[in-house]
Amino acid sequence: MSVPDLAMTFGPLASFMSDNEIEEIWINTPERIFIARAGKNELTNLLLTSDEVRNIVERALMWSGRRLDLSHPFVDARLPDGSRLHVAIPEITPEHWAINIRKHLLRNLSLRDLAERNAMSPQIATLLINSVRAGVNILVSGGTQAGKTTMLNALVSAIPVQERVITIEEVFELKPNLPDVVSLQTRSANLQGEGEIPLRRLIKESLRMRPSRIIVGEVREAEALDLLIALNSGLPGMGTIHANSTRDAIVKLQTLPLLAGENISQKFIGPTVASAIDLVVQVALDISGQRRITEVSTVTGRIENDRLEVETLWRWNGDKYERGLGALAHAEKYAIAGVPLTNWWPE
Repeated sequence: MSVPDLAMTFGPLASFMSDNEIEEIWINTPERIFIARAGKNELTNLLLTSDEVRNIVERALMWSGRRLDLSHPFVDARLPDGSRLHVAIPEITPEHWAINIRKHLLRNLSLRDLAERNAMSPQIATLLINSVRAGVNILVSGGTQAGKTTMLNALVSAIPVQERVITIEEVFELKPNLPDVVSLQTRSANLQGEGEIPLRRLIKESLRMRPSRIIVGEVREAEALDLLIALNSGLPGMGTIHANSTRDAIVKLQTLPLLAGENISQKFIGPTVASAIDLVVQVALDISGQRRITEVSTVTGRIENDRLEVETLWRWNGDKYERGLGALAHAEKYAIAGVPLTNWWPE
């Protein structure tokens, strides 16, 4: 967005939107407006009126084509600059409109770029690049604002340029640096309650679009089943999930498919996850505001009492990265994909 467009759309918030150090803006009430800078929250001295807040939202939503009213008191929309807008209105909120605008400042960074910013070590960047090239299925795990989307975008951008990639999201956020990409996003129901297109439908449709890989922006509910089935058909892919650790991410991925129906059993899901997911990358935001990978784990494929075995490849100990026992085995496993074993561990 140009400066005049920012001023026209966001009015008093335009200076925050144009500031490349500000990651997110949120409005709790017209008198309490916060920003996040370098991972830390700040209360601004900006004061608005309720009408000004509503006008900002209405102007922003004109571009997205999504609506907000009493029958749909939430909205999740993409803004022209790629930022993500989320709004909740009364009676979901007590009195005032609650607004979040999440900017994607690091969206165009590669894995090497993230390593230079201390989000990972050069060795981990090499591991991830080689794993992507080898067609490994990767799950990015972490909490809110941990950098999952940024990490996923960097991973997708490492896919060989001759491959066709389909991205599937609730709201367009991914923008991989690849020549052959088709982006799909969900659609809400209309006033008559018709026309909704959920993530599950998009995953199924994407398989008819000749993908080399499918990327699901975030796995939250029953669409986990469709993703696992697609990955088990021999189609490589990636996605993100909210979880506190790599092991918790796998446990959650074993649980979410059960939401798809009563006929889905844990005995089916366990082996399906074991054969579908290869790597889990855990990202986190620490108290200093630094986002980094805290653990990289591999799913070995072994199951005991419905629990999948997860081995650590690399772990952040609070001071440096430590290589786990599973790292060499993972490199040896995928050396057959054309990446010499000596290329996995640069000095």
